[in-house]
Amino acid sequence: MATVHLRIGDLVWGKLGRYPPWPGKIVSPPKDLKKPRGKKCHFVKFFGTEDHAWIKVEQLKPYHAHKEEMIKINKGKRFQQAVDAVEDFLKKAKGKEQNSDGKGDSKGKKTPNKPLKILEEDDEDLSALKDPSEKDLTDSDPEPSTIERLGAGPGSGFKWESSPVKDDPHFHHFLLSQSEKPASSMEPISKRLKIIEEDTGSTSIQAADSTAINGSITPTDKRIGFLGLGLMGSGIVSNLLKMGHVVTVWNRTAEKCDLFIQEGARLGRTPAEVASMCDITFSCVSDPKAARDLVLGPSGVLQGIRPGKCYVEMSTVDPETITELSQVITSRGGRFLEAPVAGSQQLSNDGMLVILAAGDRTVYEDCSSCFQAMGKTSFFLGEAGNAARMMLILNMVQGSFMATIAEGLTLAQATGQSQQTFLDILCQGQMASTFVDQKCQNILQGNFKPDYYLKHIQKDLRLAISMGDMANHPTPMAAAANEVYKRAKALDQSDNDISAVYRAYIH
Repeated sequence: MATVHLRIGDLVWGKLGRYPPWPGKIVSPPKDLKKPRGKKCHFVKFFGTEDHAWIKVEQLKPYHAHKEEMIKINKGKRFQQAVDAVEDFLKKAKGKEQNSDGKGDSKGKKTPNKPLKILEEDDEDLSALKDPSEKDLTDSDPEPSTIERLGAGPGSGFKWESSPVKDDPHFHHFLLSQSEKPASSMEPISKRLKIIEEDTGSTSIQAADSTAINGSITPTDKRIGFLGLGLMGSGIVSNLLKMGHVVTVWNRTAEKCDLFIQEGARLGRTPAEVASMCDITFSCVSDPKAARDLVLGPSGVLQGIRPGKCYVEMSTVDPETITELSQVITSRGGRFLEAPVAGSQQLSNDGMLVILAAGDRTVYEDCSSCFQAMGKTSFFLGEAGNAARMMLILNMVQGSFMATIAEGLTLAQATGQSQQTFLDILCQGQMASTFVDQKCQNILQGNFKPDYYLKHIQKDLRLAISMGDMANHPTPMAAAANEVYKRAKALDQSDNDISAVYRAYIH
């Protein structure tokens, strides 16, 4: 059996694929995870991430001996957070050692690390690698943050050689899928786990609960473009950048790009330029006309589409618009996905949107880390147009519900009842929800700062009613709600929150 100088428990710098060297700790692999065939490697947990991977011996260096060198090379914020996490870990370990030494008994003695055994192909039980004195990492390791993508090249000055990477699949993530099994679309992402072995010498094992809320996403190496920095788009782009994605932005009002440029985004001069520069281009605009103009207009997306380029339409539009856009994108050899989102500005900022996707399944998979950055869950609904239909139905229900709540509040007032008591009772019953509580409190406080524009929910009601007409299906509740929103728009409430529909009842 061959041995190496590094051992379980040693802190190291690990080089994984195209990513820069990152601080980690050699740990024992899961019992049922075999070493990649024919490769001498260690199983490493990276600090500041949820990533574990088999790393080849030649891609590992001792942490302390190379710390100064690595810090000079890499200046990113999340890299520094990872280094800080190592230092915190060392302080905790030193404190435990001092406390242990003070006890003066055999339990306080330090057990020396044992050499790491390199397993051959026929070795089956990797648990033999675990040092009995090694405590489970979850008890003592720092809280994970996020690994930052520090460059598209092979390590920003990092000189260790590494195997060429064709598609850098180390950090491949996966989402909910209706095709996996009948109930999978309702299964939380946190219940899923996948192990992937690559020809580059590393095997990445990651839980898929990688949402912006827990900061454990490793970004795709694909270049991302984003068009439209409104209430929803701004939060989405912010989370993509926070999670280390390389993003090029464009907005009709160019000044809105400035903040994101400061956060590390690149600037695209036109939609066509963004689409031509990026592998995957997302758009999130206000309505069907804006969505069409963005693609088909002067210097539009279509001019930048080449075979293999991906376009993801996140705007809430009608199915007919989606069909048209899908056809023109694919006619140029592009790949198309629709992915409208359910949520609000606050949920967008928090990375907790719900994503409804339909169209090219391979694009859906390529967007995995992006969807995990912007949302808490995603659904793949089949052919293009299905996500638009589902989103319009959801927004039709939400808009009608908000109008009904506003009607109840005003009727309570008109009949001499306390609006606050009405809300308190409502929030103790079966209809209790964060949505009801927040919207009603905003109404009572006269706060109609937009979290989701009233004009947009009215647009969605109109499109849903039209969709019902085409299906010869009645939508009388939506039609009634639509009239209330139209009145609110006539009272100059278009750019206020949807809760401003309340004002339609008091004027």
